[in-house]
Amino acid sequence: MPARTGKELIDRLQSRPPNLWLEGELIEDPTSHPRTRNAVRSLAALYDLQHRDDLVDVMTFQSPSSGDLVGRSFIVPENKDDLRQRSKMHKVWADATLGHMGRSPDYMNVNVMAAGMAASYFAEADERFGENIKNYFEYVRENDLALTHALTNPQIDKSKQANELDDPYIALGLVEETSEGILVRGARMLATLPISDEILIFPSTVIQGGDEMRPYALGFSLPNDTPGLRFQCREPLDQGRSHADHPLGSRFDELDAMVIFDDVVVPWDRVFLIRDIDRANQAYAQTGAVLHMAHQVVNLKIAKTEAILGTLQSVIDMIGSGHYPHVQEMVAEVIITLEIMKALKVAAEEEASMNKYGVMTPARGPLDAARNHYPAIHKRLIEILQLCSSSGLIMVPSEADWKGERSADIGKFLQGKNGSAEERLRLFRLAWDMTISGFGGRQALYEQFFFGDPVRMKHALYGIYDRSEYVDRIQKFISDDNWPGA
Repeated sequence: MPARTGKELIDRLQSRPPNLWLEGELIEDPTSHPRTRNAVRSLAALYDLQHRDDLVDVMTFQSPSSGDLVGRSFIVPENKDDLRQRSKMHKVWADATLGHMGRSPDYMNVNVMAAGMAASYFAEADERFGENIKNYFEYVRENDLALTHALTNPQIDKSKQANELDDPYIALGLVEETSEGILVRGARMLATLPISDEILIFPSTVIQGGDEMRPYALGFSLPNDTPGLRFQCREPLDQGRSHADHPLGSRFDELDAMVIFDDVVVPWDRVFLIRDIDRANQAYAQTGAVLHMAHQVVNLKIAKTEAILGTLQSVIDMIGSGHYPHVQEMVAEVIITLEIMKALKVAAEEEASMNKYGVMTPARGPLDAARNHYPAIHKRLIEILQLCSSSGLIMVPSEADWKGERSADIGKFLQGKNGSAEERLRLFRLAWDMTISGFGGRQALYEQFFFGDPVRMKHALYGIYDRSEYVDRIQKFISDDNWPGA
């Protein structure tokens, strides 16, 4: 089937709802449940953008197997222009959510693409696994599926390895191999966007230990309605309020969930890796998946920073504080961050190179810089929006207030320099939802750990970044007494 419409997404979720547990109950229909329906509608709206007349060429390309128009995030980049064109697609979806939907489907689409093209990496362990991941990439592309994934183990006792806990199947692990497939048991966090079609379980970022940890080296996929698989969701941030009251939370609460596997059989044709710790630990890096995912993320963070900047300037214009030098300085900080992220995106595309699997892959250096820089700077962006909005973030009566019996009071005392009270409050409600609401708080923590623990990420960057050329240059300089001027 070609690129899906929003209606087709909704139809699938109605006919094959994921096993979602929320507030103590199983969600029978996520498309109509009051805590999930708005997120489903927002997700459906993204798919509809693929069919808008002015965007169809940006959002889709012709499938190499079916000839149908399929989502451009599935394209196998053959040159730098392919990466640039894919960037435009990422940015359309990111702009539609103001950068506040961290796991839109294109994030996992590029993961599956990179893994599918690196089929030989998985085939080195078992020829079946290579064929499986290649077929899965085509299956997801041709059906335009939305995926979630989960990487980390439940936080029980971080002083112990998964196999040392009282129950070795708290962490997701392999129980046994059967003629039908593999039997798995345990749980993983943190599955964002469980209102999706399938889950891709890829290896945890790093599995430490010897042979005793081999059962935890896993890669497979399953539909989200598979018996024995269930998602335990966190408390929803969509509280049933209007878009005016909760402009982000009422639209883009993707939900996050712990995914539990209660003795689930994964068919052999859905298995991509088992028991191979070294291959599991290198899967993201060796296939190039991490770089394509980071490329999508940089586009997302650019959109988010643009939205923060637009909101910030709108707040300043609304209350007339733009003449203050310290306000101008803070706006400049946001502009600098935006331009740094845009430059890193361009650098990643311009310095891209073909990997050994025939995929034009964004350059690692700029992407590593971006994914280490943004989690640290995002908190400052939010602080700036808080500082420039000040008490206006607190004094935000609800839509019912500004339309209620005392609306005249609100109209008089909460109007802005350049807008009515309703216009001002709609704007400040957005700033509030970006910064200090429940939705904003979740965004702040999510940004901090988007790609993992910030300290470990910097340690990893220290370990992989090649500095030898610069060291050699310095050594040559200090040892050369014949340099002019010495």
